[in-house]
Amino acid sequence: MRNEPQRLTVVPARYPARTVGAIVALFILASVIDSVAFNPRWEWGVFAKWFFDPVILSGLGQTLLLTLFGTILSLIFGGLLALARLSSSWLLSTLAFGYIWLFRSLPLIVVLIILYNFSYLYDTLSLGIPFTALSWGHFQTINVLGQFPAAVIGLTLVQSAYSAEIIRGGFLGVDHGQFEAASALGLSSTRRTFRIILPQALRAIIPTTFNEIISLAKGTSMVYVLAMPELFYTIQMIYNRTQQVIPLLMVGAAWYLIITTILSLLQHSVERWLARSVTREPQPSRWRQWRNRSAKPATEELSHVRSH
Repeated sequence: MRNEPQRLTVVPARYPARTVGAIVALFILASVIDSVAFNPRWEWGVFAKWFFDPVILSGLGQTLLLTLFGTILSLIFGGLLALARLSSSWLLSTLAFGYIWLFRSLPLIVVLIILYNFSYLYDTLSLGIPFTALSWGHFQTINVLGQFPAAVIGLTLVQSAYSAEIIRGGFLGVDHGQFEAASALGLSSTRRTFRIILPQALRAIIPTTFNEIISLAKGTSMVYVLAMPELFYTIQMIYNRTQQVIPLLMVGAAWYLIITTILSLLQHSVERWLARSVTREPQPSRWRQWRNRSAKPATEELSHVRSH
């Protein structure tokens, strides 16, 4: 006798602990928002007054310039250091290791203060042969290392040490067979590095590099020791005059939050673009995941299931 088709109802899995945790988290978040938004001591009127003030925006521009120059120069110099660390020359590898060891050990604020007082240590900078009197030019140090150049050089010197290790780690993460295959094809070392190895290493380099760029954007606040009018120093000068410390610090925090958010979105876009070079499909965006989940019915029915 032939069996009749059965109807099976699929019941979605339930996670009560997850639901309770979500409710508790939302309750804590609502409590924090309520305490911040409706507490008059935060002085949100002062926050709104200064947020788009031209002085604040000028300091923000200096912060963005420092981040841009520091990022570009540190990636270039860090890439050269990484190649030197991976070089078969013991001299280049040792010198690069010594540089990375030194500037990863020194606090950024120490490097900035030394650079700012460089004209006290050396009156002039000359281009010539060491240990001889032969020289092709002299420059007054005080005319070369102003506030902005000292800040850019200091950020670059320190950040390059971290960038070099990130790039070196990305290269070491590529399978050694890729190096051997590229060598077997007769490719030069330059083409082998930039056409075969680097595109594969970028997938490991990009996430950590963007973390360092975000740290650099926030680390520009350390140049306040140079009395340079970047965002944090500008805010300090204003609240020292007005005594409105908390709302002005919130202005700075909000602008740093905007900068890091833009960098995080840029990182996400770059990672998705790089994911096209691999066979697996790139992970859908958060918005797409949410739409896919909301489009699914809560329950599904399976029909025409026959037993033989």
